[in-house]
Amino acid sequence: MRQLVARTWRALHGPLQWRLLWVANAKFMVGVTGVVRDEDGRVLLLRHRLWPEDRCWGLPTGFALRGEEFTRTVVREVREETGLDVRCGPLVRLRSGYRLRLEVAYEAVCVGGTLRLDPMEILEARWCTPDALPAGLQPSHRELILGPVSPA
Repeated sequence: MRQLVARTWRALHGPLQWRLLWVANAKFMVGVTGVVRDEDGRVLLLRHRLWPEDRCWGLPTGFALRGEEFTRTVVREVREETGLDVRCGPLVRLRSGYRLRLEVAYEAVCVGGTLRLDPMEILEARWCTPDALPAGLQPSHRELILGPVSPA
């Protein structure tokens, strides 16, 4: 039986194989976060309108569009939410296990633009030093800024 399945699979070729794989496997939304820093090492934090009140502060975040490179998602989301221009740096987190969501985070550097908040999504923006982060910051975003906490 396995040999028959293998022969049939090989006979199907590219596009039909891809379609079957697409149907048979989970589809993921990809949440992309930018840890945006300025030339002084401060991090850009946003107070998000649509997030829970006790966790409303966080990094610029959004979902990747179909076919969009994740570094482009960071650039697009930061520009849409704040009007600022950023250059993406290294990948700092790739995490799955949230049902059908994948989380990706990149370091980024602010390279220009003028701060103009999107009032539909963002209530406030602030540049913070890592030792002066606001209350209500998403715990996972605190970890991205400070690094993982070692168990005691």
